[in-house]
Amino acid sequence: MPARRRSVARATLAFFLAGFLTLAAIVGLSIWLSERAKLYYSQTVMDRGVRVAAVELRHAVQTAESSQRGYLLTGNQIYLAPYGNAKAAALRELETIKRALAPRAEFQQALERLTAILAEKIPEMDDTISMKRERRDSDALAVIRTHRGKALMDEANVFFAGILRAVDERLAIGAEEQQANAAWLRWLTLLGGAIIMTVAAGAALTANRYTRELLAARSEVDALNTNLERRVQERTTDLAELNVELQRFAYVVSHDLRAPLVNIMGFTSELERGVASMKAALDKFMPNDSHGDAATKEARIAADEDLPEAIGFIRSSTRKMDSLINAILKLSREGRRTLRPERIDLRELVEVSADAIQHQIAAAHGSIQIDLEVGSIVTDRMSLEQIISNLLDNAVKYRMAGRPLAIVLRAKPAFDGRLTIEVSDNGRGIAEQDRERIFELFRRAGPQDTPGEGIGLANVRAMVRHLGGDIAVNSQIGMGTTFSITLPRDITNEKQVNA
Repeated sequence: MPARRRSVARATLAFFLAGFLTLAAIVGLSIWLSERAKLYYSQTVMDRGVRVAAVELRHAVQTAESSQRGYLLTGNQIYLAPYGNAKAAALRELETIKRALAPRAEFQQALERLTAILAEKIPEMDDTISMKRERRDSDALAVIRTHRGKALMDEANVFFAGILRAVDERLAIGAEEQQANAAWLRWLTLLGGAIIMTVAAGAALTANRYTRELLAARSEVDALNTNLERRVQERTTDLAELNVELQRFAYVVSHDLRAPLVNIMGFTSELERGVASMKAALDKFMPNDSHGDAATKEARIAADEDLPEAIGFIRSSTRKMDSLINAILKLSREGRRTLRPERIDLRELVEVSADAIQHQIAAAHGSIQIDLEVGSIVTDRMSLEQIISNLLDNAVKYRMAGRPLAIVLRAKPAFDGRLTIEVSDNGRGIAEQDRERIFELFRRAGPQDTPGEGIGLANVRAMVRHLGGDIAVNSQIGMGTTFSITLPRDITNEKQVNA
């Protein structure tokens, strides 16, 4: 089978390369032909514009000349009606032709001569018209009899014809080139299509043979997957039920532990009252200055020292036990609490959390810097507030003695529609071997010189995971700590949201 896969891979690669090279050739030649077609099209558009301008120029000059002759023969002003427009059109079309043919060196000499002809022809017509208006018919007739105007017009017609002929030849050449390009493109398409179809057929045959083998193997895998999926589903269901049962167990256990704890607290109060009564009786019947036997002295020592000390130990232990039970209940409730997603202004939430500990930061001669690249987030407000507040409290609690506290809170976009929130401080840091245990319940790291039961970070991780995220820590002893929280920007799109 491995040898078969290698042969199929080689054949597929060969077909792929052949198809790719063919397609690259088709694309390259198509681009080249399209650029040529674009060039010829541009030339054709320009030549057609020149041709139209030349025809319009010739027509305008002829119209002006006809208007001049009609007026000279009849003296009727009606013949001069088109003269002004025709003269203006002639000058305008001449400028159009000169601009269009400016890059063409072979036309420059002809254009110069044509410009000179019109520069002489138009004043000649203007002069004769002026003479006619001034009733100098003999002078106008003398100018006409020189036949200079006719000679200029005949020469201009020669240039008009030459320009039109040259433009028509270029248009014909352009049309032939366009036809040749179309023919090349047609043959290229047919040849490339035939090669690609051959390559596709070969690849299809190879893939078909290999697919039949894969289907046979897949049927075996499907049978195994069906059994595996059933087992995974059963295991997932068992784990979900176990998780619910563990949360229920934690709640029940912590709830049931509270009843004997309350009894112990009550009996401790009874003991205190009993000790107080016993001490009062001893003070009444056997003052301190009286001499009693050894049993009486031991009773007084017990009433004054031993029993109060023992009761103090009991109360300290019950308070510790009560805080631990509360921690278990809090974690249990957090795991069962239904999330309420809402759009939250992240800056507003962070600033509120920072303001809540501002007096502690000021007492530590510290500062807090907020740098947010994320504007809003859709999540559970209560959970996020508790997460941020816990981490800020930790930064204040575990600051480095003798150094002003500096806290930096950042938020920036992360991968796959998520964001990262970082809380950094310059505190005393966490040893590498303790970086995981700080998230365990009732576990603390470093010197135990601050009050706490070791439940804050365990609760933070539980809340972060409940929001569909994760938390990590990076720290160096004596340098500071950075907690990084990765959360979805919208928990309504996450599978972790509880119903």
